[in-house]
Amino acid sequence: MEGQPEIIQTALGYVDQGWEIARGWLMSPAAWSQFALLVAAFLLALLLTRILKPRLTGLLRPADDKQGLFADSRRFVAQFMPLLLPLLAYLFIGLGESVTRSLFGSGAVIAFGQRVVLFVAARILVKEILRDPFLKLLGRYVLLPVMALHAVGLLDVVSTQLSETVVSLGNISFSLMSVARGLIAGALLFWLGRWSNDQSSAFIHKQEEMPPATRTLAAKAAEMLIFGAAFLLLMNIMGISLTSLAVIGGAIGVGIGFGLQQIASNFVSGVILLLEGQATVGDFVELDGGEAGTIVKMMARAVILETYDGKWIVVPNEHFITTRVINYSDSGSANRYEAPFSVSYDTDINKVPEIIEKAVSELDFVVTGGEGGVYDPDCELRGFGDSGVDFSVEFWVNGIDDGKNKFTPRVMFAIWNALKDNGIEIPYPHRIVELRDER
Repeated sequence: MEGQPEIIQTALGYVDQGWEIARGWLMSPAAWSQFALLVAAFLLALLLTRILKPRLTGLLRPADDKQGLFADSRRFVAQFMPLLLPLLAYLFIGLGESVTRSLFGSGAVIAFGQRVVLFVAARILVKEILRDPFLKLLGRYVLLPVMALHAVGLLDVVSTQLSETVVSLGNISFSLMSVARGLIAGALLFWLGRWSNDQSSAFIHKQEEMPPATRTLAAKAAEMLIFGAAFLLLMNIMGISLTSLAVIGGAIGVGIGFGLQQIASNFVSGVILLLEGQATVGDFVELDGGEAGTIVKMMARAVILETYDGKWIVVPNEHFITTRVINYSDSGSANRYEAPFSVSYDTDINKVPEIIEKAVSELDFVVTGGEGGVYDPDCELRGFGDSGVDFSVEFWVNGIDDGKNKFTPRVMFAIWNALKDNGIEIPYPHRIVELRDER
């Protein structure tokens, strides 16, 4: 063993130590009695599990049609039923440990059995209970190795070794234990932050009495609060003084002043946009730069518009504050459109407005009425063209004449049918060609 690396020598030393402990157990009557107690405790736990598990499952698991906080809590507790057997075994083994220590003054085998049961419980938790992919990954590669080391009694040794291994980077030094603790705590905290953010966001968006812009702003504020608290808690766990963050804050301030002005401007513009509520998710807007579409998402830095053809346009929030924006959906107001058409010069044009206004007003999507009939269809004479008399009918609808609705084509169909039903000719271009004989 002298020619082997240090790590191999250490491992072989632990193997020899384990063999000596196992041989001592095999030769000791007290150890055999503890083995017997372990077997008895496990059999008793198995018997009680078969009796209690069906009854507890029926008591805890509500019917599928039941909803609410109490029903969800019962379902949450019921999913931990696979842990009933190892928990009962751990309880009975603990009682057996107190007996063996009082009789023989030793309980090493019983304690080992308890640690093994805890490892089995951790394995059941990871394999059968956890559903979230991140928690399952964390349990497989962090929890199970830690519990395995605890079961064989090497957890304290490994923890001490990691704490004594210090890595230096310039003036900064840290132990491997602090790195491992920070990574594990950070992963758990930010997973919990993400879960809490999803729950709070879903709760906020269910409050339909709040304006959409206020709901979005409240969700963003809750997200910043949750992840800010997670970050501060992580700094505390890692032993980093919060006063040292002042230097980092100063550096960030300088960075914003020189290189992050646009990002900061877009962030502040997004907050102003949410507070004012002049544009929110679901509105159809058109910007000065020509971008037009329905707002499908409002983020901290930008707003995403969906065009008629399904393309997404990412527009910085600053554009909604510093440029002219047309909101066709603001406050759910109606929008006016017009459909042009022409009739022949042989038509009695005095009858055309009444015919067209009546036909258009009968369409189910056209808004009519209002004070003084302000929303009624209005057919106007626009001019005398080369081939016919030009008209246009103005109509109001609740919504946007976009790729989904297509209001104007349906109005044009109604105009065509109304003119045909009344014998009114729709003109087409005529050309008169004059041939001259120059002889």
